[in-house]
Parts: sequence; C-alpha cells; structure tokens
Amino acid sequence: MDMPPKDRAKKKEEPMDAELTPGKRNINLTSLSWGFKTREVRITKIPNHFQVKKTENVLILVAFSIGLGSMWRLPYLCHQNGGGSFLLVYLILLMLLGIPLLYMEMIIGQWLRKDNMRAWRYLVPWLSGLGYSSMLACVLVSLYNSALIAWSLFYLGQSFDFPPPWEICPMVENISVTDIPCLRTLPHQYFWYHTTLHASIQIEEGIEVLVLYLTLCLAATWIFLYVIMTIRIKISMLMLIFSIFFPYILLLCFFIRSLFLQGAMASLRRLVTTEMSVLSSLDTWRQAGGHVLYSLGLGTGTVITFSSYQTRGENYIKVASFMATVNLVTSLLSTSIIFLVLGFWTATSGPSCVERNVSNLVKLITKGVLPQSALPPKDIIYKPPLEYLNWINHLPRNLQAEVVHFSLSCSILVQKEKFMEGPGLAYAAFSQAVSLFPGSSFWAIIFFMALAIMGMGTMITLLEGIVLPMQNIPTFTRHPKLVPVFVCMGGLLGSLIFTSQSGSYVVFLFDDLLVPMVLIVIVMFQNLSLAWVYGIRRFRAEMFGQLGHLVWAPFNFLWSYVTMPTLLALFTFYLLNLYHRKPLYYISWNDSMSQEVKQPYQQIVLGWVTFLSVLALLPIPVYPLHRWWYLDNQVICEIVGKPASSKKTETEPNKANQWAMHPLRRLTLRAQDKGQEHPSKNPTDALFLQPPPLWLKRDSESYSSFSLRGSTIGISYT
Repeated sequence: MDMPPKDRAKKKEEPMDAELTPGKRNINLTSLSWGFKTREVRITKIPNHFQVKKTENVLILVAFSIGLGSMWRLPYLCHQNGGGSFLLVYLILLMLLGIPLLYMEMIIGQWLRKDNMRAWRYLVPWLSGLGYSSMLACVLVSLYNSALIAWSLFYLGQSFDFPPPWEICPMVENISVTDIPCLRTLPHQYFWYHTTLHASIQIEEGIEVLVLYLTLCLAATWIFLYVIMTIRIKISMLMLIFSIFFPYILLLCFFIRSLFLQGAMASLRRLVTTEMSVLSSLDTWRQAGGHVLYSLGLGTGTVITFSSYQTRGENYIKVASFMATVNLVTSLLSTSIIFLVLGFWTATSGPSCVERNVSNLVKLITKGVLPQSALPPKDIIYKPPLEYLNWINHLPRNLQAEVVHFSLSCSILVQKEKFMEGPGLAYAAFSQAVSLFPGSSFWAIIFFMALAIMGMGTMITLLEGIVLPMQNIPTFTRHPKLVPVFVCMGGLLGSLIFTSQSGSYVVFLFDDLLVPMVLIVIVMFQNLSLAWVYGIRRFRAEMFGQLGHLVWAPFNFLWSYVTMPTLLALFTFYLLNLYHRKPLYYISWNDSMSQEVKQPYQQIVLGWVTFLSVLALLPIPVYPLHRWWYLDNQVICEIVGKPASSKKTETEPNKANQWAMHPLRRLTLRAQDKGQEHPSKNPTDALFLQPPPLWLKRDSESYSSFSLRGSTIGISYT
C-alpha cells in the first residue's frame, strides 16, 4: 500500500532521526529560523527490556568508576604535581565539573531511553556527530587500557615464581660496569623498565619491535573480551559486590602494612601539604581536569548508554554523588599506599642502602652461602655510596654476579624526592607493597589478578558503549554478532603499538595529551547542546513532565554559567600546552645510566596527536554540514515540484516567523481538537493535558536564543 503524499513528505524530512518504538509517542520538532533543530520527546510507555534492577546498575557504574583510572592514573599524576596541591585542584574540579556533568549524562540517558549515539540524534539532530565522536573517544581509551591489562597479566604470570623476580637483582652473565643498573636503582623499577617493557630510550626508537610476551598477553586480553561479549555471561549481584569490595580489602591491607615502613610518614605528609606555587600552575589544572573526565567516564557515552536501561524514579543526584565519592576514596587509598612506598624508597636509598647490603652480605658469608672473598671492607659504610659500587666492580666476574643477585631491594645512589615519575609508578610501587608480606607470591597473585579483573570490567563497559550503538546501525542490524568480531579484531590490531619497546611512552602520550583533550571537547559540546541549544528551562520542563520532579536548581546554574567556561578554560590550557613554543617532555628510561630522563617530543609525534584528535572530533562539524547540504537540496526540490498556485498555501501562515508554542499548551490544544475525554479519566496523560502553570508560561517566553524563533511541527506516532 502506497504512502500518502503528505506522509511521504514527512518521511523525507527526517530520514535518519524518525524511529518507531513500542508505545505511544508525541514528538515535537522545533525548527529554528536558521535551520537548527531540537526535539521534545515524550514516552508514555516504557518497554520491558529496558527494565534493570536499580542496585545492579548502580554497582555496574561504581565498578566502572573504580577501575584502572583510580588505581593507576591518579597516583602518578599526583606524584608529578606536588601531592596535596594536585589533590586540592582535583577536588575543586570534581565538585564543579565531575558531579554536575555526571548527573547530566545520567539524566539524559534516563530521559531519552536511548544509547549515546541515538540520544544526541534525538535531542539535537544537527549535533548527531557527538555520538560518533564519543564512540571514537571510547575506542581510543579502550586501546591503551588493553595495554594496561596486558601489563597486569604479565605481572600475574611472574607472580608464580618464589620469590617474585622483582624482589632481587637478576643474575647477569658477562657483568660489567654498565650491567649493574639494579644496584643503581630499585629492583622494582629495574624489573619494570628492563624486564617487562624492554624500554627504548626514545619514543621514536623500537616502535617497530614488539615485545613477544606482552603481545601474547594483549592477544589473550582481546580474546577474553570477545568471548565475554559473545556469550554474554550474566554477572550476578554477588560477583559485582565481590569485584568492588575485594580490591578494597587488599588496598586496606597494603595501607596498614605500609604505615609501618621507614620514612613512610614523611612522604604521607607531602600528600596532605599544599603549595601555592603548584596551585598557580596551568599544567596542574589541565591534568586534574582531564583526570576528572577520564575517571568518571564522561564524554565516552558509557554513562548515557547504561543509564538508558534504568527504571525511572531513581535519584540520580545521590547516584552521581555516590559514584564520584567511591572513585575519590579509591583514588586516595591507592595514592596513599604509593606515597608510603615512595617514602620508604627515599629513606632506604644511599648510605642506608649500603649499610643494609653490607649487613646482608656478612650474614650470607656467615651461613656459608657466599665465600669469604665476598666480605666488603669494614669502613665501606662510612664512605660515599659510589665507593661501594667501585668495590663491586673490582670483584671477580662470578663473584660479582652473586653479590648483585643477593643485593637488597634498595638503591645505592641517593634518590631525589620525585623518584619514578612515569606511568609505571603504580606497578613498581604495588609490587614493592606485596613484597612486604610473608608469602609475597600469594599476595602478588591475588592482587594482580584483582587488578586484571578490574581492568577487564572497565574494558567490558567501554566496549559495550561501542558495540550497542553500532548494532543499531542498519548495516549491522541483521548480523549484530559481527560487531564484537570487528571491534575486538580492530582493537587488537590497533593496540599492538603499545606492546612495542616504546609502547609505554605511547601510552603516556595518549593518556596525557590526546584522550583528555578529546574528552573535554566532547563534553563541552554536550554541555552546549543541553544548556544553550536545547535550553535549560525547556529541559527542566521536560524533566518535570517525564520524571515527575524538577532538576535541582544549582545544577541548572552550574550547567549554564560554570561548567561551560571551565571546560573552555581547560581546552585553552591543552592548546597552549600542545602548541606552545616551549617543548613538551616525557619520561623515558636510560639503560646505560640506570635512571629516568626527560626526553622532548619530536614534532612528528605532536603532529600525530593533532591528527588523531581531529579525526576523533571530525563527526561533530561534518554531520551538520552533511545535514545542511541534504536539507538544502531537499528544499530546492520541493520548491521546483510545488504547484504554481494553491489556496492552501496562500492562506497558510508562515511558520518560520511564529514564536514557539509551549509543549504543554500544544498538547492541550491537540487533545481538544481530537475530542479526547477529560484528562482526569486518564491519570497518565493528566499531567500533559492540563493548562500550564504561570511559571511555565514565563519560561516558554524565555527559552535560549537558539529556540526562540523556531516553528513547531506536531507529529504523532501510534
């Protein structure tokens, strides 16, 4: 049966945005005078497949928020930026940005009941590219997060040795002066850079050489993720609770044990001390703002997608605050442990380390493990630490190897306060923490297993934010099981670069420059779309109609006048940091010197950052241009095909010049025209069919400047 011409015209008008779902909808499309369109969507019937238990969903979001971002990222950022000063900046931005924007994404998902890609297509059709950019940002985060899981799996495999290989210096054949870096630094740091990463000295070197065992761990990660997403294992409530509380138990054990370490309290004091010079640093604010968005998953679309599967009536202010609080507590606990370990490393380095090693060698000689020729000079502990290294260098080769192998986990050279600033700080520090317990291999196994499980949980949530929207694309609708295949295969190939000899430097490049800047731009456009394009007062009216309660007034103020300027300032900081004349540096490992050094980024590396960021953000401007071109051609075709004269067109008023009618009033007129019964007989529609109150009449005349002069077209689907 052919469609009437009028309905065909409506069908052509929205080729990509009109979607039919179960239940009755009234969709009000507001078209602005310059072509911008926004929607008002009212759903009176919720499909059953959207219903998810409230407690289960909250636990999923909490498990996502306490992932690797809390235990891996914040500690090394805090160590780089002055400890307590960075924490203070992070707390400020968490209150001003994190919780309001997290609540915004949650309430959008609950309101529209759609995944991230379709939500922005429904809310602001001209900014539908936001969903695609969020998905690309999710891809970037997933790529280097898979490398973190591969590192955890490698540490897990090494934990089955007793003692774990990072506790002692490895036996080195043909040892020479340059082959004793384990005595110049800590065994844990040496194991990280030399054994785990085989790190090159520059990011441009060794990028084509893959580390075999890290590549195998990465392949195992993506295969496991594919199996989980294909068979869709049902995660029980007990498994969710265990995955959340078990890491807390381990962290509390490590924290209590680390409190009794030598020099631990001095380092903990640094964690709670603020310096005004650090607070005035733009780089500190830049990194803190990027971490707020990254740790809460803002801009990746996962929060909107998972919130769309909720039952209505939840208090998302409490959920957002609880999620941010759990994230903060986890970050503070893991950061405190790492700072305690850093204090122990600093206190036991230099002369103290020489004294401990001499005492250990005397005990081994007394037990007969080492010969008498390995006895150090009596006055060696009163000399500079380099004298101890010179004594080892003059020993016979076979005796050198044994002395180095039995050396304690401390550094002969004096360490500075900022020791080990790279992203591997958490792995080295936690490997030291598990070494403090008797039966360290057992503690290492359960800790790195928990770390890998937490990383897998975060990755599954991120991949669901990619797979679910893609399965709604017409190309994959008939074969939805192919989507996980393409996603996991592409993820494996795209993340191979992180298992190269310079892979850790590429991880730092993504984590410090690329991903936070992309997330800030995406969240900035999301805030702009809701607060200024759609209109914050109009949004409040919709929330009152759909959810039965108003959005908390302080959040309306923050969305309109605080979060947007703050995001613009952070984006400006990132641009200044990236394109300033002063060169950018990253932390690399110099194997000959056995220490970390600062290396400047080459221009070609920063060019790749620019290219990838533009590529991820390209859908935002491309989609409006495509839609403008499509609608412009459609209007020309309609004008050419229109009859020369028509009484209807002569008497029809010009809708483009009319003021927007309030949605509640329009529904009232529509109901009266159709001759419906009194709204009191239908409790569900009573809220929408009664005359609007005075405050809504005032709000309808003061929408945002983008929606004042729009024409209104009423479309009903049954």
